Amino acid sequence: MELDIRLKRSNKIYNEGESLIGVIVIDSKSDAKHEGISLSVDATVQMQLSSKNVGIFEAFYNSAKYLLKCELKRPMLNKDIQKVIEFFIEYSRPTNSLDISMRNLVSSGPTNGSKPLNFILTPESIQNVRDVSKKNRVPKFRIKGLIDSTICYIWEPFTGELIIEHCEQLIKSIELQLVRIETCGCAEGYACEITEIQNIQIGDGDITRNVPLAIYMIFPRLFACPTLITNNFKIEFEVKIVIILEDN
Repeated sequence: MELDIRLKRSNKIYNEGESLIGVIVIDSKSDAKHEGISLSVDATVQMQLSSKNVGIFEAFYNSAKYLLKCELKRPMLNKDIQKVIEFFIEYSRPTNSLDISMRNLVSSGPTNGSKPLNFILTPESIQNVRDVSKKNRVPKFRIKGLIDSTICYIWEPFTGELIIEHCEQLIKSIELQLVRIETCGCAEGYACEITEIQNIQIGDGDITRNVPLAIYMIFPRLFACPTLITNNFKIEFEVKIVIILEDN
């Protein structure tokens, strides 16, 4: 006896809200008895042991799988038959009516996320240089900018502007980095993995002072996903502005 699952959609790609439609095919060369057929859907995320940090597990974006399982129960002394196939879920842009409702939902949420974010960068605001002697060698500068929104749709660009008001040294390049932060909790504590998933240049050479420089970045579909925060697992994103001076 053989068991097979045949989905109506040959590419096995579905969007949120769609139904899995197909047939279950049972091929038997003789009369056979069964005690029921069950269908179930499982979603799994594979955890891989890190070779860099023994005892810490890391999750990778491409290890999520969606499985459709069919099980045919057989009488005693006969082994049950199972068939498992994988299908895929893709995120699609909502229709206009749904898009409007989603925007209303965001706008009615926390105001600090949906409103523009202004920021100012100075030597005093640098946090990744703890050595006082190194911090004193940082040239004087003042940079201000604006992020249009810290709540972003994955199908829309990340936008804003940057203004170099003052910088003692010549600027070689200005880059925008998108960073993914994965945090996984376990009994021993929390493991955090930070991955740079995109780096684009938004300015080349010594940028003209006091002239707005556009920030425009398309999110990479293969390496980005909606922010997820649960009790034991988080996927978050950060954007870093990197200014490379002439002496590197």
